[in-house]
Amino acid sequence: MRVLVTGGAGFIGSAVCRHLVRCGEHVVNLDKLTYAGNLTSLASIENAPNYRFVRGDVCDAALVLNLLREENIDAIMHLAAESHVDRSIDGPASFVETNVVGTFRMLESALTYWRELPRAEQKGFRFHHVSTDEVFGDLPFDSGVFTEDTPYAPSSPYSASKAASDHFVRAWSETYGLPVVLSNCSNNYGPFHFPEKLIPLMILNGLEGQALPVYGTGANVRDWLYVEDHAEALHKIISEGEPGQSYNVGGNAERTNLQVVEALCDCLDELRPLVSGASRRELITFVSDRPGHDRRYAIDCSKIKQHLGWEPSVGFEDGLRRTVQWYLDNEHWWAPLRSSTYAGERLGVGAGK
Repeated sequence: MRVLVTGGAGFIGSAVCRHLVRCGEHVVNLDKLTYAGNLTSLASIENAPNYRFVRGDVCDAALVLNLLREENIDAIMHLAAESHVDRSIDGPASFVETNVVGTFRMLESALTYWRELPRAEQKGFRFHHVSTDEVFGDLPFDSGVFTEDTPYAPSSPYSASKAASDHFVRAWSETYGLPVVLSNCSNNYGPFHFPEKLIPLMILNGLEGQALPVYGTGANVRDWLYVEDHAEALHKIISEGEPGQSYNVGGNAERTNLQVVEALCDCLDELRPLVSGASRRELITFVSDRPGHDRRYAIDCSKIKQHLGWEPSVGFEDGLRRTVQWYLDNEHWWAPLRSSTYAGERLGVGAGK
């Protein structure tokens, strides 16, 4: 396939690009390179003959349409999004612009391009919109899971913007016949994760002996999905998914935020003990909870297993250890991010996503 990936310099997007290139697909990566975009995450494929990077904005419909035509694209994987909940609370406008308006512009360009294709190519074309489980809102601590039929009930400006974009994608399918597929994932973690998110932030703070701030009591529950498992699932969906369908992608690994941080402390203590010999659990501090903090997310991913034969292959403990080891081995990747002007801004504190 010839695939246009938007947001391919981000955390999940770069994993998708690396996976697709390794599998022999032709990848065109369109990324604006905002603060969370990092081309060093793509160093392993930057010279591959089946990979091309283009710096640009998904809101630039003309650029997108020209790329689709120039590269004779078979499928779009739309991952470009503002995704940090704390940032959406402080400044929601950029989330509306990128996540809602950007998706609308992508759909406009895709529809124009799709209508120009020969009928046989139209049938094979796909627009894959990659979304989040946060659009479904909040679950009780002791019951319930998100399915593909769960009603939307977003709590934050971030999740509201993603919910709106999901609805636009479905509308372009129903109204115009554009062949779309959607996916909603649980919390991702793994290598190349930008250090404002829970797991990398706790790893790096723990390495430096800094406080490990956790919202509230740390009781909020998230399902955790190793990013390379997610990339494989997305490849399955774009290749074999049925037009008009959505697929939930989860890791079958529910943990409280406190359990995640404690596991990270224990892993760091084993792999890189503090000089003092103290446990990093002593660094955990509880801070005021954020507004609208959902209690629990849990994914039922039986549909993708049944229909596409995918299920997560990396268990949480194994994935967490791999992730910690990656950060220990790749200071050259994260150190510039920690020392940049961004490091002086307020980082997320145990958001979980």
